[in-house]
Amino acid sequence: MNYNLLAPEILLTLLALLVVILGLLMRDVSKNMLGYISAAGLLASIVYVLGNGMNEVASFFYNSLTIDPLSQIFKLIFLIVSLIVVIASIEYFRDNRSQDEYYALLLLATVGMMVVASANDLVALFVGFELASMSTYVLAGFEKKNPSSLEAALKYFIIGSLSSALMLFGMSLVYGITGTTNIPAIIDFFKSNPMMATSSLDVVAMIFLVAGFGFKMALVPFHMWAPDTYEGSPGVVSSLLAAGSKKMGFVAAFRVLVLALVAIRIDIQMTFAILAIITMTYGNIVAISQRSVKRMLAYSSIAQAGYISLAFVVTTQMSIAGGILLALGHALMKGGAFLAVALVGYMVLSDNKNAKNTDDLGNFAGLGKRAPITAFSLFVFFLALAGIPPSAGFVGKFVLFYSITIEAVSQASSWLLIVVIIAILNSALSIYYYARVIRYMYVLPPNGEKIKEPTPYVVAILIAVIGTIGIGLYPEPFIQMAMNAAKVLGV
Repeated sequence: MNYNLLAPEILLTLLALLVVILGLLMRDVSKNMLGYISAAGLLASIVYVLGNGMNEVASFFYNSLTIDPLSQIFKLIFLIVSLIVVIASIEYFRDNRSQDEYYALLLLATVGMMVVASANDLVALFVGFELASMSTYVLAGFEKKNPSSLEAALKYFIIGSLSSALMLFGMSLVYGITGTTNIPAIIDFFKSNPMMATSSLDVVAMIFLVAGFGFKMALVPFHMWAPDTYEGSPGVVSSLLAAGSKKMGFVAAFRVLVLALVAIRIDIQMTFAILAIITMTYGNIVAISQRSVKRMLAYSSIAQAGYISLAFVVTTQMSIAGGILLALGHALMKGGAFLAVALVGYMVLSDNKNAKNTDDLGNFAGLGKRAPITAFSLFVFFLALAGIPPSAGFVGKFVLFYSITIEAVSQASSWLLIVVIIAILNSALSIYYYARVIRYMYVLPPNGEKIKEPTPYVVAILIAVIGTIGIGLYPEPFIQMAMNAAKVLGV
């Protein structure tokens, strides 16, 4: 076994412990260095994954963890999101005395997400979920003097605990049926015992697993925690939750649900189609009425989860690849957008420390003149989220929608074509609320003087901009990576 392939997880775990120790030894004024140390560790992990493991296949610890193209592409997503969040946090938490705790929790959350990406066993999957979840519960309430942040953390903790309980109960039922927690062994059991796959107990287990994953992915009706948590959390933490933590649910669903559906051949396409349509439509319609830009992005994120979950409708290699591509693009687009909104709030508070509703739409008036880089970045992210080319959002949606269209034609299925049409109409609907913010930024007069945009924020946001546009201009290698990852699932 080549344990070098686990170097990113080992490095970030040791780095989190080092950050805690250094935080005890450093004076408060020196703790800002911890952000640079954390960023260096994350960057080194990204370089390592890209250079050593994108096409490797290996298993560890009695096949409980696996390294394969699927795990590696999601690890890349988690590492990139964490990197840009850490870079922005250098400015956001510059004067916070608890920076050591913050960066240690963020690094451990990233390790938890990476464990979920590699999990080949239900126990390892649950441990990864809980490591990431426990860390992000604390991060959501990190602004201890802000009642909204504490409320966000409490709601996130309560709903997250419920989802963990549902997921764990589903896992216990699966173990009771099969006698194992190893995912490939579970699939082999159901292949050998096809009658058990459709038994009432197995259906109940599947319902609980779907519900547990649904909470993590923020699919309707399991979405209720997302808007309040994203709005109340510190801006940089909202970026981590929307762009990183939500993808945990998707990689777990790809690893468990897709393998089960492909192997057992249970025909529940219609169920996933209805779930996806309700999620994207609800998210887009509610986003239209929001004055809070963070809350609007939260509902937009729910809609994007609906698009990604269309990959489960046909479970072909191309549809799964489209879902993975859209998850990658969404991480960059949504992560960058939340960081840009956090920057606007940071600038509002710099002008008035007692300001309320810092993410209100009115604060974005004339942003194109006040903070041109931030405004341009938001412009790019909004167009990409709407699926306008050339962008990562367009590439992901095109591959995903095209795959469903091909399947609809091959099956002569009119309802699959209706699903694609509804998804396209939802993408068109989202343009309205994105365009409204763009209008405020570039058409309305500014409500203040031009302001200096902090360098760490600008660097983090521009990394996301470059990634969003880069995937749109040169999609071939990313499509190939996604296809390799989908092939792991046997589709």
